[in-house]
Formats: sequence, structure tokens, C-alpha cells
Amino acid sequence: MSGSANFTYEFTVKESHLDTFGHVNNATYLQIFEEGRWELITSRGYGFKEVHSLQQGPVILELQLKFFKELRLREKISMSFETLDYQGKIGRLKQTMNKADGSPAAELIMVFGLFDLKQRKLIEP
Repeated sequence: MSGSANFTYEFTVKESHLDTFGHVNNATYLQIFEEGRWELITSRGYGFKEVHSLQQGPVILELQLKFFKELRLREKISMSFETLDYQGKIGRLKQTMNKADGSPAAELIMVFGLFDLKQRKLIEP
């Protein structure tokens, strides 16, 4: 995932993202962040098909999610990506959801690795 800072994922908040308070539900943030990660790796030629063909894919080991501002219906959002580090089998990726004015709405820092589906263990990238 190196060089991921040059990728931006854009989306619009939909009705299905909202909770009873009229803003994006906290669990839905994780789904949207995952959607963005799939777009990132698919755009770089390593999507769902390749994961299953190679029997190797990214796996999340830890998540830290921070909320800064609420997201509301039909807001246009952009998501940025930054690889913080990747040493040995373990990497850290930062994803930030930004509102249209550029201010951060949420930030996710994840610890991840590359998982071999046959061996059922982490492997080096």
C-alpha cells in the first residue's frame, strides 16, 4: 500500500448510512472505511479477484477510530489514505474522512498485515 497518499475516495452519505439521530451510525463508519480500502487496492490491480486467486489478502489486526464532526445526509465526503509505516509483516494505515470544506470528520488508524489463506498466517508482503 505504499504511495497510498496519492489516492482519494469520494462518496455521498446515503439514507442507509444514518442512525436515528440523522447522522452516520458509528458502525457504518467502519463499512465506509472498508469500502474505501477496497477501492484503493482494486485501483492498484489487487482487488477481490486477485485476493482469491493468490489466496493472500490484507487482514486487520487493530483499529483506532476517532470522530471529529458528524456526517449528515447527502454530504459529499472525500477519504484520504496515508501509509504510516510497514515493517516486516505489520503495517499501519491512516484513513481520514474529510467534509467538503476540508475539515476532518473521522480518522481511522489501522494495523494490518498480509494474510496467507492457505497457511492461515501472516506473511511478508
